Amino acid sequence: MEGWSRERPDLDADTISALGCFGRMKWLTKNLATMAEQVIRRHGLNAGEFDVLAALRRSGPPCTLIPSQLSSLLMMSRAGMTNRLDRLEKNGLVERTLDPEDRRSFRVHLTDKGRAVIDAAVTEHAQIVGRFSAVLSPDQRASLDEALRTLLRAFP
Repeated sequence: MEGWSRERPDLDADTISALGCFGRMKWLTKNLATMAEQVIRRHGLNAGEFDVLAALRRSGPPCTLIPSQLSSLLMMSRAGMTNRLDRLEKNGLVERTLDPEDRRSFRVHLTDKGRAVIDAAVTEHAQIVGRFSAVLSPDQRASLDEALRTLLRAFP
């Protein structure tokens, strides 16, 4: 950041420090995302499919949601969700059944195969994240989490 201080003396020290901080966050995000994508691919999924399986798994037993809930959770269109569900169902990772309470609708269930795939992918991803987060003390992780939440609230 010395270069910015020298080349842009109009930028104050806090701004230059922030540039460095956000640059490091960008680097970390890019590299962690690349590692996550590699994990997801190793388990035969793409990122969108992973997100659907993860949402179903996080919903708890019986790991069932309706498509509109999934669309809302993943902030995507219903048409896009239908395409994802078609691929996941074709691969035996989810199944759709008629909703017994509303026969015009259906429920999406995580199959045993889907549960095994998402659990394996999440376990591998958690090990990677754990390896990196282990260099921080619990207090440092809590401070980082608090700072990131503050930054998130600053976005419109």
